[in-house]
Amino acid sequence: MSIPADKPEVVQLSADSPNAVPVNNRRVAAQRVREARDRLTSTSGTRPAFDRELLRQYAQTRLSASYVVMLLVVATGILFGVWMQPISAAVWTCGVLSIHAAIIRACARFLAQQPTLVATRKWRTRFVLFDLIYGLCWMSILIHPALDVVSDTVMMFLMLLVVAVSSMLAANLPIAALAATIPVTVGIALNFTLSGRFDDYVLAALAVAAEGYFALLAHRLHSTTLATLEARAEKDALIGELEQAKSISDEARHRAEAANVAKSRFLAQMSHELRTPLNAILGFSEVMKSEIFGGHAVPVYKEYSADIHSSGVHLLNLINEILDLSRIEAGRYELNEEAVSLVHIVADCHHLLKLRAAGRGITIYEVFEQAMPKIWGDERAIRQIVLNLLSNSIKFTPQGGEIWLKAGWTASGGQYLSVKDTGSGIAEDEIPIVLASFGQGSNSIKSAEQGAGLGLPIAKSLIDMHGGTFTLKSKLRIGTEVIITFPPERVMSALAPMAEEAPPLQPEADERHRARHKPIMSAGTGL
Repeated sequence: MSIPADKPEVVQLSADSPNAVPVNNRRVAAQRVREARDRLTSTSGTRPAFDRELLRQYAQTRLSASYVVMLLVVATGILFGVWMQPISAAVWTCGVLSIHAAIIRACARFLAQQPTLVATRKWRTRFVLFDLIYGLCWMSILIHPALDVVSDTVMMFLMLLVVAVSSMLAANLPIAALAATIPVTVGIALNFTLSGRFDDYVLAALAVAAEGYFALLAHRLHSTTLATLEARAEKDALIGELEQAKSISDEARHRAEAANVAKSRFLAQMSHELRTPLNAILGFSEVMKSEIFGGHAVPVYKEYSADIHSSGVHLLNLINEILDLSRIEAGRYELNEEAVSLVHIVADCHHLLKLRAAGRGITIYEVFEQAMPKIWGDERAIRQIVLNLLSNSIKFTPQGGEIWLKAGWTASGGQYLSVKDTGSGIAEDEIPIVLASFGQGSNSIKSAEQGAGLGLPIAKSLIDMHGGTFTLKSKLRIGTEVIITFPPERVMSALAPMAEEAPPLQPEADERHRARHKPIMSAGTGL
């Protein structure tokens, strides 16, 4: 009769990061200090790097829109040449084009220079002065006495066009935008106000309102650009922090790998140095314990020899466990896979530890599925897994307790092994500890048979190498159950047959006929 085990559960370790909050606090504090320092060293209240970038965008915008401004100036000069003297209009057009050429040349020189804090402040002042002169030039033509014959609507339209173009071009430098538009707006508003008509008063108010609207629009564009620069700077800073963290983690990984290699070399060398005298201790203590060359004069010497032999065996097992764990962690443990029977391995391990369990008054029950196929795995590794689990159950099960060994099918078509005892159990918060290397629970520390804490970690690592799962379920004063599963891919009945056809055992009839009539002398001559 078979009793299927419950579906294995995955034991997850907690991943708390208590150092995350202090790191975030330090990052925020450093950012605030950096922002305060940048504000103190900046002339516009922003970071110096942002001042340079805003000026760069201002210069690029001026260069890209240079032909549009030239077209606007030439068209305005031609239009005003109809209402005023052509020579005055031509002089004004050449003057404004000269100012525009000076602005374009200054922008090109600024983009070609290396960014410095002092140079940025100088160029900022130059751009503001150029825009102020540019705005005064437009004001001079719009309030010219010869243009009194022009309707107020046309003058209002030209003023709005100039203010709009200047505000959009100098949006990245708000003070320059104001320097270019305020003279035009003030001139038009005063011109309308001095006329003394109600309609002109309304137009003057509309001109001032339009100036405020375009100034607000330029400020919003400047704020949007500044927010974009801040987001890009934060992204670049984050990328830098990630690259720095990656370099630190890579360096730590290299150091850990070097330390791991050094540890493996040390363990390999020490295992050889320890096993050589240990073999002599085990051999001579075995001879003395068995009294091969005669009995001891003092009977207690025989007990001492047995103690020496058992201590040597314990030390040898401990050395083997440490070496196995080091090879597994270093990734140098190789599986010698073959077709093995899980039920037979469990039965053999039960037979090996049966006398030890009987000496403690522990009863071991077997519940195996019948006619289970073989699995593809490393027999030595699977045997070590079973021995570690069964030894732990015997060690921590009190006298008169019970141990159940179950082997059968999983729901997905794989095979499982369950080792369940009626021992003292493990606290839920100690399960991650006992699954770690050299980890021991409170009951293990209190027990008289203390181990190195390597049995469960080695078993879990070996079953992980087979692609299976390892589940530990335990309750205090009730017992512990360990379930290991092998995936369906390792069950031999699930393996597909080979697609290649085997060669025939005997030649076909026509081949035998040709061989029979072939001359003997031509054999091996290629004829």
